[in-house]
Amino acid sequence: MADDFLRAGEGAGAPSFSCSIACADETGATSDSAVPVVVDEMSGNQLRSGETTCTVCEADGRDGAVEDDASGEKKPPRPEFFDACFRQKRKKGKYRLVEPPLLESPVVDTHAHVVTLRNPALELARCALSGVDFVVCMEDVKEPWERTYEGMDAWRAEAARLLPGVRENTLAALEEADAAWAVHYRDEFAHRTAEMVESPDACMQALPHLRIAIGCHPHNASYYNDALERTLVSCLKDPRVCGLGEVGLDYHYDFSPRDVQREVFRRQIRLAHETGLPLILHLREAHDDALQIMREEGFPAGGTLLHCFNLDRETLAPWLEEDCYVAIGGPVTFKTFDDLRAAVREVPADRLLTETDSPYMTPEPMRGSLCGPAHTVFTAARLAEERGFAPGDARTAFLKRLHDNARALLDREPTTWQCGA
Repeated sequence: MADDFLRAGEGAGAPSFSCSIACADETGATSDSAVPVVVDEMSGNQLRSGETTCTVCEADGRDGAVEDDASGEKKPPRPEFFDACFRQKRKKGKYRLVEPPLLESPVVDTHAHVVTLRNPALELARCALSGVDFVVCMEDVKEPWERTYEGMDAWRAEAARLLPGVRENTLAALEEADAAWAVHYRDEFAHRTAEMVESPDACMQALPHLRIAIGCHPHNASYYNDALERTLVSCLKDPRVCGLGEVGLDYHYDFSPRDVQREVFRRQIRLAHETGLPLILHLREAHDDALQIMREEGFPAGGTLLHCFNLDRETLAPWLEEDCYVAIGGPVTFKTFDDLRAAVREVPADRLLTETDSPYMTPEPMRGSLCGPAHTVFTAARLAEERGFAPGDARTAFLKRLHDNARALLDREPTTWQCGA
């Protein structure tokens, strides 16, 4: 069986994918038997060809390691593939191509930790080629938030440079894939993406629109004080900011004392009232307390979004009564999450959103692999299926509804408060 993926530099005419932001040079390999090794100029780590590092990421001390969804343990970096294919991790370091849905309409990732991804620029190029045209980049005021505020333009410029080569490698990977579906998908992919790479301007225009949401995560509530709040207020003034979050309560990990979490949550609800921005909630094993606090403080006029909802109808019902938006991610595809799928069918069409929470919550059948914003297409397809919309006109209308919901909530003009700031 032919390899069902290409490493950086493989294939006729494939470019050398050294990051122009200042990454270590990545050279190609033609087989697993003779894989060149390069040394990352920032960390000194040895990398197999096909893996990547970028000083945009390494400047923050990250080495590409990610937290495993199940164990929470740090795993070593996984290989990075310079194409827009989706893969299921197999045994002995092998990966199998997964057939993506061919959606009729673009989709939105309303919650992605883009800066934590190993190569944000590559992920944006994948979004363009996969039909994800709007991404909300999450930041935390306790973390080095400047990395996103100052990095987005560089990510986009690099993504535009990478786009033609990523498309070419995708076509080559599909050509070599030993799967019947790959023939039709390759032809459709080639047709849909041809105009994206006709010129540098076309590459730039094909990339997803980016906005920022920032807040103090409940994990970091212990660090919240007047000075940090002043920093948060300053960050919220940026017109690229579309939401305040993720904020809320996390009683699963309890990294901050619960009474502190509740007080910091209240303070940020009040900020949402003041700023007019939507409030993006992170709630884990704390929905009852959070609902009580929200009702006491009042639901912000700018809207409230339940991020990564993955529970049942009974838990969701009071939030729907308060007219909240509900964002659904990869868990809707998980095999045992029947309660969530039942809940999804209860959400009003004008309050339903898609997200990834990347690099976490990778949808099936790719669990165990890194998640990126492009994986939104799998969640959107499953949502349409659960709502009873088959491919065609009905699904097209449903996907457009989801897209319109996201833009209406998270791509508004700056608020009056932001304009007067």
